[in-house]
Amino acid sequence: MTALLNKTPLRTSLLAGVTLTLSSLGIVAPSLAQDIKVCLIASKTGALEAYAKQTENGFMLGLEHLTKGTMAINGRKLAVLVKDDQLKPDRGKALLEECYNDDKADLAVGTTGSPIALAMLPVAEDAKKVLIVEPAVADSITGDKRNRYIFRTGRSSYQDALANAASVPANEDVVIGMLGLDTAFGRDGVKAYKDALAAIRPRAKIIAEEYAAGNTADFAPFAERLFGALKDKPGKRIIGFIWAGAHPMAKFVDMKPDRFNIALAPGGNILPAMNAWKAFAGTEGGIYYYHGFPKNPQNDWLKAEYVKRFNTPPDFFVAGGFAAAAAVVAGITKAGGTDTEKLITALEGLTFDTPKGPMTFRKEDHQALQDMFHFRIRKDAKDNDLLELVATIPAKDMPLPVVPKK
Repeated sequence: MTALLNKTPLRTSLLAGVTLTLSSLGIVAPSLAQDIKVCLIASKTGALEAYAKQTENGFMLGLEHLTKGTMAINGRKLAVLVKDDQLKPDRGKALLEECYNDDKADLAVGTTGSPIALAMLPVAEDAKKVLIVEPAVADSITGDKRNRYIFRTGRSSYQDALANAASVPANEDVVIGMLGLDTAFGRDGVKAYKDALAAIRPRAKIIAEEYAAGNTADFAPFAERLFGALKDKPGKRIIGFIWAGAHPMAKFVDMKPDRFNIALAPGGNILPAMNAWKAFAGTEGGIYYYHGFPKNPQNDWLKAEYVKRFNTPPDFFVAGGFAAAAAVVAGITKAGGTDTEKLITALEGLTFDTPKGPMTFRKEDHQALQDMFHFRIRKDAKDNDLLELVATIPAKDMPLPVVPKK
């Protein structure tokens, strides 16, 4: 056999024969560990570009920190393939198919926009591969459109809604008008807010709804209809927003809602948007993450490292990207590899640390249960130092329903 192996033309076929012979003797030949391939899909082109870049930064930093700089899990190197869905559902769907089928990715993470994420869900099911949704928000992702391969570290619309509802006064009548983005994110968000108010603030009612496209230039018609619906109603009057991209609150302020004793409640957003709100001291709302709120070692590291590398505190979607990385590392470590069925078993019910605190993937719908935060805009607000913490809203205190799957 040794002499035959030295004859080059026969090398390939004889090596195969040697492998078979070793196997027949019960000897397993050593093999090199393959890279763990992870696809990260984000909307890096379009209105949500800033969100996507933050997600990518947070994801890569999370992998770096949680693998202690090795970029390896259980001895297998991590290879991250980043793809831009350009905020197009068909493209997002095609990219995920490419990830699973052509790139042979073990799992995927994404994406930024809810319509694109919804288009991607059946691709994961067809490929029988895990998709960790971050940061798309629509309730239906882990609600009636979910499948067993979908896990979400991003908060749902209902979690956002519960946080915002918790910031509404509990012991007085409140009437609310809503401006929502005319997408699944906006409409799911308003519906979720109605349900959340009914659950924890029954004296607050949404009595008017308006929906606008993300590229709307003139918000006057929407504002005037909401002013008209609220201005003569008794109780506290609020206009709330479910919005992504350039925020319309400043345009509403220009139309002087205070002449009708109407307050604005914008909810949380990224720092560049919120920095424009310094004039609205005392305004309250709910938020997924703000760099100064969580007190834990991961957030301490992330804040210091992000300022060092990017000269700004970590933002909303940076924390989300890091959380998705934490889920990847914790899930693969617990599963002992990337086999999909073992990974699903490992992720269901898994609690893992993130910069905003612990998250737990609920077994019933794979939504990450997580704390949220009630904020107030400071009187002495400065850029990137805008919010003060009113209260941490524990995950256990938020009655998040499990929606039946269709």
